[in-house]
Amino acid sequence: MVEGFAERPMSSPLVNLRGVQALLSKTSLRGQPVMRWLFAAALLALSFAVRYLLNDRLPVGFPYLTFFPAVIITSFFAGVVPGVAVAFLAGLFAWYFFIPPFDSFALTGGSTLALSFYIFIVAVDILLIHWMQLALDRLEIEKESAARHAGERDLLFRELQHRVSNNLAVVSSLLNAQSRGTTSTEASAVLQQASARISLISKIQRELHDPGRQSLDLGPYLTQLGPDLLEASGVANIRYEVDAEAVEVSAELAVPLGLIATELISNSIEHGCADGRAGRIVVELSRDSGDAESRETPLRLTVSDDGPGWPDGFSVSSSRNLGMRIVASLTEQIGGVFEISNAGGAVSTLRFSMRDELAN
Repeated sequence: MVEGFAERPMSSPLVNLRGVQALLSKTSLRGQPVMRWLFAAALLALSFAVRYLLNDRLPVGFPYLTFFPAVIITSFFAGVVPGVAVAFLAGLFAWYFFIPPFDSFALTGGSTLALSFYIFIVAVDILLIHWMQLALDRLEIEKESAARHAGERDLLFRELQHRVSNNLAVVSSLLNAQSRGTTSTEASAVLQQASARISLISKIQRELHDPGRQSLDLGPYLTQLGPDLLEASGVANIRYEVDAEAVEVSAELAVPLGLIATELISNSIEHGCADGRAGRIVVELSRDSGDAESRETPLRLTVSDDGPGWPDGFSVSSSRNLGMRIVASLTEQIGGVFEISNAGGAVSTLRFSMRDELAN
């Protein structure tokens, strides 16, 4: 590309046709029978008056100079039939007043040639405009059909999302009810955890209810997630804080990230603030510094508490804890890196990347 000039996208015929369609839809008189004929008559009168006033200033050989634009403009805005009428009357006016012998309909070799030339030109112009209008009409029909199909698709999508969310909520409620009916403390805890995970997926489905919005802002979601988990756990003496940048994640990332955050926050509630003691849980979401040329933005999700920290020698990869195994599996699924450390309590850090189109 030459320096100082910006590349311009090539204009396609379809784009040009749609631009003409927009202009025609705003100014067309084809649907107004009276106005289209008044418009045609006014243009014909104007073109004749201008041609008559210029008659003494123009050399012989320009009898149709002002009539061609009148035919084209009338055909374009008022329709083909008024355009043909203007073309016919304009030809008669030019033949009688501006083609020798003047003030006569007598035919000579020159007048015959001039009239033939005029008929050929206006016929081509009117046919081209008629073809364009037919194409524009077909385009409008296709546009309306596409809009109708898009509306039906959106309706079906919303209905599907709604049904999926409801079904997941029902499954979550059944598991929760089953956990209350079992006498085994361990089985009850497992069922409650499964219910919470399914309920989480149901909430994310509801967040993605709009088919035009296939992404989720993690900040508000993480802000609400903690109180929900604390309420479900029956814990009231834990302070929950969120420091999250505005990050939109795709639908494909929303569910695994939501599940990972749920497991990490639940782990801090269960182990970092055990035995009913007061505690503090902090969730942070921020952008990491990455390769400036990369089309992906690295992000970091951190969950920390002020509890006793991770046990010595603890390894996520070798842990038999179901929650940690879920975190490890989902981290691998999204291509992320999960790390644990101790810094005034347990610190869990997930690093992952997302496309720049969504990291806004």
